[in-house]
Amino acid sequence: MPGSDTPGPARLDVQDWMTAPETRAVIAALTAQGSAVRFVGGCVRDALAGRPVQDVDIATPDKPEAVMALLRAAGLKAVPTGIDHGTVTAVAGHKPFEITTLREDVETDGRRAVVAFTDDWLADASRRDLTFNAMSCSPEGQLYDPFGGAADLKAGRVRFVGDARARIEEDYLRLLRFFRFQAHYGRVAPEPDVLAVMASLAPQLRSLSGERLRQEFLKLLAAPDPLPVLALMRDHDILAAFLPEAGGQEVLQRLLMQEQPGSENPILRLAALLPGEAAVAEAVGQRLRLSGAEREALVRLAAPDNDLTAANRMLDPQDDPEEARHGLRVALHRRGAAATHAQLLMEGARRAAAADTLRSALALVESWRPRSFPLSGSDVLALGFPAGPRVGALLRQVEDWWIAADLAPDRAACLDRLRELAG
Repeated sequence: MPGSDTPGPARLDVQDWMTAPETRAVIAALTAQGSAVRFVGGCVRDALAGRPVQDVDIATPDKPEAVMALLRAAGLKAVPTGIDHGTVTAVAGHKPFEITTLREDVETDGRRAVVAFTDDWLADASRRDLTFNAMSCSPEGQLYDPFGGAADLKAGRVRFVGDARARIEEDYLRLLRFFRFQAHYGRVAPEPDVLAVMASLAPQLRSLSGERLRQEFLKLLAAPDPLPVLALMRDHDILAAFLPEAGGQEVLQRLLMQEQPGSENPILRLAALLPGEAAVAEAVGQRLRLSGAEREALVRLAAPDNDLTAANRMLDPQDDPEEARHGLRVALHRRGAAATHAQLLMEGARRAAAADTLRSALALVESWRPRSFPLSGSDVLALGFPAGPRVGALLRQVEDWWIAADLAPDRAACLDRLRELAG
């Protein structure tokens, strides 16, 4: 595998995240006894690409125990987040920094690796997945690029470090990571022989945990336009290896046309790939280990409840406009603006609804101001009812009446209705 840890002529312009007081404090702590450290991974890649830097990762030849001692000696918090694999999280000014000891793989089985610590920067870079993820730079901005990652990044070319099959067989998740980075950075189509290798290894994705698949696939779906990559994955039987429920991509295509830039919703996009069946969405949510809130949202998008179904009437030009608007307001009150907005986008994509009809419905959602039901349990108790189920039942009856009246009656009217129901 070609590569050299000799610094090239390229430099990374010093940026705010490199000179922030928190970063300087961590660098000073790690270099206090003479060790040389570098920024690695995503922060180098994104800074070079002119993208916002989210997380700052640092590599060091010092072993984790020494890293923790150096951080604590400088008065910084040190958390052993992955100490067996050489990772410590430093916290400076409430900002986390992931510090990882240089490593090389001793043994891999496609799911996990046994590593040994090293002081060899090239060995550490050689175990990384993609060329532009193997770059590093000194705190002063000197760039180290042993595998041509900067040129690949500039060209929009996603390329494995060394042999594609070898890299994937070390960790099968790299197959999915390739497509995630292709969706976000790729402008050049993957090489046919690399696609063939990934297609042959795709069944191995089933051996990975749902959590790992979830993390990579949701990041892929968050790309500005994931369709070209999803089509590649479909055509090479890679998507079917871990998401066989994914059908055609026409609904997702229409959804992307309706979305506003910067509003990418991976769960909504996942729902657009699935058939509209609650059982299917539940099974996918369980397999990908979605959080409870994510799984609930996915199921609701696949099979909306009565409130959200009523909101969908806004997209039916044959429906009574005032009744449709009332249904939308009820959904907004009971399910909230975010869930209602997502449901309208999904239904609009499924129906191929007219753009002006959908825009009109979404404008009502955006102008919505939450309305609070003006009574509480204390109002029922004030009528002399003892605490118990009857209190909640009466309150729900009045709220149902208030909702049916388009959420308009004021407190005085609601109190009158409560007294009437209470007899």
